[in-house]
Amino acid sequence: MDLGIHFMNFSQPDTPAGTAVMLAAAAKAAEAGGCTKFTLMDHYFQMQGQGGPPEPMLEGYTSLGFLAAQTQKMTLGLLVTGVTYRHPGLLAKIVATLDVLSNGRAEFGIGAAWYEREHLGLGVPYPPVAERFERLDETIRICQQMWSDDDGPFEGKHYQLAETVCIPRPIQQPRPPILIGGGGERKTLRLVALYADACNLSGDLDTTARKLDVLRGHCDAVGRDYAAITKTLVTGAAIEDADAFVSLMASYARLGFSQVQVAPPADDPVGWIARVSETVVPRLGEIGE
Repeated sequence: MDLGIHFMNFSQPDTPAGTAVMLAAAAKAAEAGGCTKFTLMDHYFQMQGQGGPPEPMLEGYTSLGFLAAQTQKMTLGLLVTGVTYRHPGLLAKIVATLDVLSNGRAEFGIGAAWYEREHLGLGVPYPPVAERFERLDETIRICQQMWSDDDGPFEGKHYQLAETVCIPRPIQQPRPPILIGGGGERKTLRLVALYADACNLSGDLDTTARKLDVLRGHCDAVGRDYAAITKTLVTGAAIEDADAFVSLMASYARLGFSQVQVAPPADDPVGWIARVSETVVPRLGEIGE
């Protein structure tokens, strides 16, 4: 099992001038420690549980472009982009640019969006949930088309593109991997079965086992190979007790998960990442051997 870092709190250091230094150091520590992925949130405002809008929040893809120049090996992505945040044609161009500038290390994480306050706060349209899922389906198909040889039009219910041109194309072929975040059993996991290379779930063992069973059913219904979808997990489980954490992750691995992502605390994220990488990464790598 691989370890990824999900960086979600920018409250340290105390001034904006130190943010770039801190973020670069965190990513470099993760890569040096053997972590295989580094993700950020995609929000305009910090989430309520992390202090809400008064707390700092960086724009996601600008930050990943910065990290592409600070790292060499790790996959870089957002966990996850909200479908409402950017027009899909622009989003496809942004992800392709990240893939080119990172030498083929971009992951395209996307979901239906949920944080109404930040939409209302910045005047971004926030359609009802059913429409957001329609837009999510169209957005994924637009990105797939823009990253292919087909640069013709796209005609959807919500989006119409006259030319799906995206030059340069992503380095990864046939395209950057698509990860759909969320565990909604009726719509989200069906979209995973239709389009995604990876899913990202959260929850205890019973919850995630049930959701994987639902995903398997959707795969059977659409003729998709369930085994071809990478199963990833984001967890808040205590990692400081390495024995307990590794034992728990072995149980998730038996369900089919091959990667877990953890979030460093706001205070001393660099030191925390270094310690966790040293104590946990080698042992996670032994799971399944």
